[in-house]
Amino acid sequence: MRGDTVTSFFDTLETRSADERAAALAEALPGQIARAKALPGYADSLAEVEAGAVTSLDVLAALPVLRKSELGKAQAANGPLGGFAGPASGHAHIFQSPGPIYEPGGVSHDWWRIGRFLNAVGIGQGDIVQNCFGYHLTPAGMIFENGARAVGAPVVPAGTGQTELQARAAHDIGVTAYAGTPDFLKVILDQADQMGLSLKITKAAVGGGALFPSLRQEYADRGIPCLQNYATADLGNVAYETPAMEGMIVDEGVIVEIVRPGTGDPVAAGEVGEVVVTSLNPDYPLIRFATGDLSAVMAGESPCGRTNMRIKGWMGRADQTTKIKGMFVRPEQVADLVKRHDDVARARVIADREGEMDVMLVQLETAATDGSVYEQSVLDTLKLRGRIELVPAGSLPNDGKVIEDRRSYE
Repeated sequence: MRGDTVTSFFDTLETRSADERAAALAEALPGQIARAKALPGYADSLAEVEAGAVTSLDVLAALPVLRKSELGKAQAANGPLGGFAGPASGHAHIFQSPGPIYEPGGVSHDWWRIGRFLNAVGIGQGDIVQNCFGYHLTPAGMIFENGARAVGAPVVPAGTGQTELQARAAHDIGVTAYAGTPDFLKVILDQADQMGLSLKITKAAVGGGALFPSLRQEYADRGIPCLQNYATADLGNVAYETPAMEGMIVDEGVIVEIVRPGTGDPVAAGEVGEVVVTSLNPDYPLIRFATGDLSAVMAGESPCGRTNMRIKGWMGRADQTTKIKGMFVRPEQVADLVKRHDDVARARVIADREGEMDVMLVQLETAATDGSVYEQSVLDTLKLRGRIELVPAGSLPNDGKVIEDRRSYE
């Protein structure tokens, strides 16, 4: 795929000059800041900000950073959206993410801006997309369905699990494109092989987890080019790969800054820092929203012809929060697991790989000998199943870590 620079762009915004993009930003930012100031969630942080003066990245960088933890606290006090969006009645959907955090959703054209990514993958009219992102409570399924509609591709709303039915549906319907987490496509392909079913999937748009080079190559060997995007439930599409395969291009509907973790101060170009995003979505004006993800800006423009800033993609977490099997596992969830059992002194969650699949090991410091008694608690708190290992008190490293990621991203 490298060097195949697709020239069919989603719209003219993708090829704007730097001056055109700066002028558009100067026009859009004051209105978005004004919308935010009108919401009770920003009553303190933006009270002294003159919306009309925020016309550039330099001015924007002086505004306070909004962290997900602040959203959670605000939502607990003023549910369901904490005053950071309009009334719930003004939105088509309300979703729940781990935390819990609640996010609004819309059904208008390309509300999450995923169509831009799917177009870069080559998905459009004539394709049928098997959407294997979850539809239950979390927004990923609806996010990608909305994007597929924007490029004119019908959707098989497959969701997760039920592998045999998924393989059968892909064969019977003639699915040509996959959308879902990176490793679940392999599960479907292997299942189809076992069932003797030929599939027509020739394109894959993935997210929600790391796309390891070995897995990408396996798909390529099967004739399925696979590209990934970087999106969140709160922001929608943030950045996306193109066939040029040189970093991720920042979406036209957001402003991305890379800042020193724990601060709002931009780092030097090329330096790794925390991704902070300002959304230009008028329905949900998140201003300098700290994602907790690490990345870095890449110099120059993509060979594919899209001119916006590029980032290196996901490079880990600014905190210990880790994505396993497409789900975030947070330190507070591990703490909740420990609190449920008086006999457990400490816990450590380890993310690793077996073959091309994410696996989770949960180590518990306890004198108990039967790990099965903790299985339900692990599922309830971490929202995932994993192998449980009981270890003696004091044996876990004294390094402050409760989540360790042993996967290689090289």
